[in-house]
Amino acid sequence: MKVWKYSGALALVLAVVFAVPAQAETVLRWSSQGDALTLDPHSQNEGPTVTMSLQMYEPLVGRDSSMKKQPALATSWSLTDPNTWQFKLRQGVAFHDGTPFTAADVVFSFQRAASDSSDFKPNTKGIVSVEAVDDFTVDIVLEMPNPLLPDQITNVFIMSKAWAEANNVVEPQDYKQQEETYAIRNANGTGPFKLELREPDIRTVLVRNDEWWGLSRDPHNIDRIEFRPISNKATRVAALLSGEIDFLLDPPLQDLKRIDGTSGLKTLRVNQMRTIFLGMDQGVAELRTSNVKGKNPFADLRVRRAMYQAIDIEAIREKVMRGLSIPAGFVVPPGVNGHTPARDARLPYDPAAAKALLADAGYPDGFSVRLDCPNNRYNNDERICQAVVGMFGAIGVDVDLDAIRKSLHFPKIENRETDFYLLGWGAPSTLDAQLTFLLLTHSKGEWNPTGYSNPKADALIEALPIELDLDKRNAKMAELWKIVQDDIVYLPLHHQVISWGMSDKLDIPIVPNNMPQFRWARLAS
Repeated sequence: MKVWKYSGALALVLAVVFAVPAQAETVLRWSSQGDALTLDPHSQNEGPTVTMSLQMYEPLVGRDSSMKKQPALATSWSLTDPNTWQFKLRQGVAFHDGTPFTAADVVFSFQRAASDSSDFKPNTKGIVSVEAVDDFTVDIVLEMPNPLLPDQITNVFIMSKAWAEANNVVEPQDYKQQEETYAIRNANGTGPFKLELREPDIRTVLVRNDEWWGLSRDPHNIDRIEFRPISNKATRVAALLSGEIDFLLDPPLQDLKRIDGTSGLKTLRVNQMRTIFLGMDQGVAELRTSNVKGKNPFADLRVRRAMYQAIDIEAIREKVMRGLSIPAGFVVPPGVNGHTPARDARLPYDPAAAKALLADAGYPDGFSVRLDCPNNRYNNDERICQAVVGMFGAIGVDVDLDAIRKSLHFPKIENRETDFYLLGWGAPSTLDAQLTFLLLTHSKGEWNPTGYSNPKADALIEALPIELDLDKRNAKMAELWKIVQDDIVYLPLHHQVISWGMSDKLDIPIVPNNMPQFRWARLAS
């Protein structure tokens, strides 16, 4: 039998090594009511989905915790001519699989984000080409000058071209068709955290990327992130109160005082850049879910105004939102360019006037319709829908509520299979209303299932990117808002106020786009 012999010096070294305890991991455990819809970074431009992508993937231009632009995978950007933005890329960066990051990945990622199945097409609108000047310089050539281009691309994430080709995910997942691809459960970015485990709607585990270029700028101390979606409100709060989780993105409003009053816990609060509203299909000849046949009640401006004036927004604010909302008169929140307090004034709550408008439109006995609503996306979303159902009933409109998970709700809107729906909208990437107009009110808007089409509005929307004079541009926006508000394209409800609940050992800034980035976090032991 061979006998291994160690020298005295080696034995001493081994004794010292095994006597030193391994440094404990800093594990951040968190939860919210709903999961990311997919891990494909170009498939779904939805808040919780983008939040998950932000932990693993990076854009060329990012934002800091005060929402100001900052370098990410591009170190600088400038105009080389009125139609060309040039980006100098960060050198020495690698994807999580070790593949070096180069300009070829940027060119590929912008092409991918502009694909038909991508929900980020609007963020690439106006781009003629993306060209690699050399390995670390990229030119983005535009149809026309666009001073907002760096803001517009802050959510266009960069993927590894080689990884996408090797795993047959050159095209983004077609979420509307519930396509299955490798990229929806796997990830390979350049960001501060790597994917270790993905079990949709059950658990997602990320681990620290020790090779991340940004550690000197954002020196977080998180080694491991464990995310578990919990749909039940009471269970979600109980997990925070018991210490099972350290961070709760969406604590129920009724539990905020309880959380604040619990030793070892705290809450943070900020006005969110998001507006909650109702949309109506005004364009179809006949609603799918109504008892009215041969015509569409929502096509009549008087009906849309009646629905608006039936909403008691103060009752919703006080009883449903517990004061944590700001009544809205249009679909642009404060803090976003294009918002003005004057335009944010609501039509008066007046059920008597609403009944008279319905009668004048030929519906003295009202009509029926279904309201599609998510039950795990926005603050008290299902309860908001329940409240408006009762208010519409008071004027004779019989609304059948269908509240479902957001993963089932959003495809209805994208596929234009809904008569009446609840949606929330913000401008977290650009902080400008231009994309809001383009997506929600343009006749070809990707998120405009209302069928609303106004040639004058379309022309003004298309002119926004061309106008470089800020005052003239804002004047065009004001004119646009007057058209859209006069036509009552949407029924605005409120701008959200968000709260985060967390351990008092966690230090992370709350941001108005409601997208926590754990590169800013520090968790004390």
